[in-house]
Amino acid sequence: MKRLTALLLVVLPCVAAVPGENCKTMRRHGQMNEARACFTALLRSGDAFARAEGLWGLDQFVEANDEFRAAEKRAPNSAELKTEWGLLYLEHYQPGDAAKLFAEAIVLDANFASAYLGVARAAAQGYDRRAPEAAEQALQHDPNLYQAHELLAYLALEDSDPKKATEEAQKALALSNEALDGMAVLASIDWLNGKESSEWMARILKINPAYGEAYATGAHFFEINRRYEEAVQYFRKALELNGSLWEARSELGVNLMRRGADEEARQQLERCYNAHFRNAETTNSLTLLDSLVNYETFKTPNTELRLNKKEAVLLRPYVEVEMQRDIAAYEKKYKMKLPGPVHLELYPDHDDFIVRTLGLPGQGGLLGLTFGMMVVMDSPSARGPGDFNWASTLRHEFSHVFVLSATHNLVPRWFTEGLAVHEEAAASPDWGDRMTPDIVSALEKKQLLPVLELDKGFVRPKFPTQVMISYFEAGRMCDFISQKWGDDALLGMIHSYAERKTTEEAIQENLHESPAAFDKEFMAWIGPQTDNTVKHFADWKKGMKALHESLEAGKLDDVIRDGQAMRGYYPDYTGGESAYEALADAYKRKGNQAAAMAELEKYSNAGGTSVESLKKLAEWEQEAGNAKEARTTLAKLNYIYPEDEETHRRLGSLLLEAGDAEGAVREGKALLALKPVDTAESHYELAKALKAARRLSEAKDQVVMALEAAPGYKPAQQLLLQLSQ
Repeated sequence: MKRLTALLLVVLPCVAAVPGENCKTMRRHGQMNEARACFTALLRSGDAFARAEGLWGLDQFVEANDEFRAAEKRAPNSAELKTEWGLLYLEHYQPGDAAKLFAEAIVLDANFASAYLGVARAAAQGYDRRAPEAAEQALQHDPNLYQAHELLAYLALEDSDPKKATEEAQKALALSNEALDGMAVLASIDWLNGKESSEWMARILKINPAYGEAYATGAHFFEINRRYEEAVQYFRKALELNGSLWEARSELGVNLMRRGADEEARQQLERCYNAHFRNAETTNSLTLLDSLVNYETFKTPNTELRLNKKEAVLLRPYVEVEMQRDIAAYEKKYKMKLPGPVHLELYPDHDDFIVRTLGLPGQGGLLGLTFGMMVVMDSPSARGPGDFNWASTLRHEFSHVFVLSATHNLVPRWFTEGLAVHEEAAASPDWGDRMTPDIVSALEKKQLLPVLELDKGFVRPKFPTQVMISYFEAGRMCDFISQKWGDDALLGMIHSYAERKTTEEAIQENLHESPAAFDKEFMAWIGPQTDNTVKHFADWKKGMKALHESLEAGKLDDVIRDGQAMRGYYPDYTGGESAYEALADAYKRKGNQAAAMAELEKYSNAGGTSVESLKKLAEWEQEAGNAKEARTTLAKLNYIYPEDEETHRRLGSLLLEAGDAEGAVREGKALLALKPVDTAESHYELAKALKAARRLSEAKDQVVMALEAAPGYKPAQQLLLQLSQ
């Protein structure tokens, strides 16, 4: 169970057949000892349903589940029983099983409002857009179901709509003056707006002095708004009122990890585990903490880099350089200094990285995540060759570090994500988000959102690809602002958000127009950049299929003719089997290597990341005498897939020829870190680079290692003689 445990404690109306309601009423009023005695008394009942409720109230989930199963055998057609059983699963972090039971209850009684509310709660755990719809259905069947209004208030605040959240919470209070979760949403709005105390919390405590769930609700909203320090503070407040809120304790542990407090995080998570609260966040986080013995940390005055020991030697020189480059660029651009060192962690196991992101919306395709001054990313080895550009991702995340710090974490998601995407392309034109076929399809269907609604595309997407499309749209919006109003306007918006201004106010203050006018101008600006591809999208899909059929059949002239048309229709497409690569193949097979090389250069400049295609380009550039271009292409490969031996070997040789001895040393060390088959030659090549860099003692050590691997290796013998002399 992730986010709605507090909402499950509510006494559901219209469930008169549910035993033990008086026990829940006691608990709802903070009478914990009395409630426990009441639930214990239910265990003596001859009714399995009553025993199930009693065991559930005593946190004996497994035993309660067994009794619910027994009760269902005796009353298979009870919508009330199935709904209660579903709520047990929902509280025990099994929303899928819960949803099935709620659906079965609705089949049995299509008017049973509480079952629809259960569906809404299960959907809400996954930020599913169907959650509000199901809550509205519940109200249609029972207009007095105030808990549905509470849930709608909660969902509205997740969607950054405090006005609607307030309206729904007030509707709940109009139906019940004990709508604790509605009051918790209203208190959360106060806390998010900087009010340390809220009249709503005072009202909650008068009804239930142990209702820590209200503070846990506030912590949740701080968390999804990336205000992790405040989330920790409010989870602590929740536990001060009720130390048995295990979900809140688990969330405290996870957020402590995000703040770098690993030891206390372990203590909190182990307490949950020992109390048999073992949801995915708890167990996976403890496993991750155990794995940190396999990592080492490297510190500079302004950075802390944590790498897995098995790849630290390979990655550290490249990553530290990029960290310093990004910090220097953003200090100048954003006109600020960070309050301390940036902590970066790279995980070679994607599952370990995902543990750091549990509980946040918009996780599809996630490569990196920023928690204040901490950045967590996939290592290049966590992905397949060419799957992502780690340096571009790092540039993206470091933008978050600065913007979140500058705004005290008050920036809306659309702006910080859009600005980070913009910064990727600003650093290098081949970085940043490309216009994928899913994005073209969304443009074709006119699915872009107005700027004031764009956050919803990240938090509660209406279709599977909307998160990715929202990244694209937000990035292009920031491109547009930069192009029309300049980077000072982007900086001004950062300052506006730091002053707690809304997006509407930030746009008015810095762009001097309304959001509606901005939307209109943005669509007019992006149209000419995308209309050609959208218009020819169907032709492109059909043409690409025919293009590859022609390539397979050896119809090279057809490939060249059609490939140029396909590339013109959709120049942003650099995915698998792109028109660029097909054209390069056709030109090469016709003996025109210069034209083939030109196509792959266009491919590279458009953001292509195929390791094999870029290696081929570097080879052709070198053969054509374009050593500088070959070095650039091979250096780009280090950003895309630094685990390729051939790339380091060839780049090291080219750098040495160009007089960049230190660069050649770096590539030689990277090659050895990959444990190449020919260790003798690799040590020898590194020795040559070290000699050129006048690091003679180190060069001699490498020659000796080359000869240890191959005692008769003559080039190494000769170099050793030179070094000895």
